[in-house]
Amino acid sequence: MEYEIKQQDKFKFIEEGNGEPLVLLHGLFGALSNFRDLVEYFRQHNRVIVPILPLLDMDILHTSVGGLAKFVHKFLEARNLEGVHLMGNSLGGHVALVHTLKHPERIKSLILTGSSGLFENGMGDSYPKRGDYEYIKKKTELTFYDPQTATKELVDEVYSITNNRLKAIKIIALAKSAIRNNLGEELNQIKQPTLLVWGNNDIITPPFVAQEFHKLIPNSELYFIDKCGHAPMMEVPAEFNAILHKFLKKLNEPATVS
Repeated sequence: MEYEIKQQDKFKFIEEGNGEPLVLLHGLFGALSNFRDLVEYFRQHNRVIVPILPLLDMDILHTSVGGLAKFVHKFLEARNLEGVHLMGNSLGGHVALVHTLKHPERIKSLILTGSSGLFENGMGDSYPKRGDYEYIKKKTELTFYDPQTATKELVDEVYSITNNRLKAIKIIALAKSAIRNNLGEELNQIKQPTLLVWGNNDIITPPFVAQEFHKLIPNSELYFIDKCGHAPMMEVPAEFNAILHKFLKKLNEPATVS
């Protein structure tokens, strides 16, 4: 299903459904399509909002995790969103963490899947020569347990970004910013209930990263999904949606008095 892209001031986003806001942040090579199954499912239960992050449109000085977190803060303010369930995949998870640490007041819960912020294997130290389609195809396939999930459409999208010199420079700037911005010593400040959903076969942010997040974030719960890589909401949407729905429902159950 195609969703209408709405615009308010400089912000572009999709917004579907009613209920508590569920805001979704995509990763470095992410797009709205990453969340198609998730939006379709949760629009029946929540007000699902996906801002288009200006990954490649910010000036180079602000092309960083911190710059993106500021953008998200301004977006939530502009849309006057409160009690937000904030979810991020990969770099989007890192941005969600930085935003929550700086502006916890609007966030009701945090959902991280394949998040950076502690450790990640990126594109590697050597960036490929522009025009190396096979290299980009193989790297894109590594995102998933099943390489078939990396459709030609997805590979073409990543290729077109990396094949543009200025965009490639910004991608490197964001990747380096993510590596420098290690949140290990700050995660214990997060008070929001946090859901961690990880692919057991994630080689970009391997399972030990999820375990470390779980250890460092006080009120967190962790789920692993077998035969799944770095983007569970794309690769195993039914299982991912079931875990997330259960988590959100539990948050709204009245506390039992023992």
